[in-house]
Amino acid sequence: MDTALIRQRLHTWLETASDKKLRAIYTMVEEDAEQAAVEYTDEYKHELERRLAAYQNGSEAALTARESRERIDKLMNAIRKG
Repeated sequence: MDTALIRQRLHTWLETASDKKLRAIYTMVEEDAEQAAVEYTDEYKHELERRLAAYQNGSEAALTARESRERIDKLMNAIRKG
């Protein structure tokens, strides 16, 4: 089973797992999960804020999640075809 499928199945399972099971799983990965917390640089935060403001004032367009997924799928298919 590939990693993407494992992630997908775990994500789906986590949405419906009992509290007891979630706590047990979290206990096993707690240290890694805490270390994996992303801390963004001030420069990165500023860029995100700039992009949001540009979107909100209409100077830049944005894609829907579906449009983004379609573009990604198209690129991935082109890569696979070589």
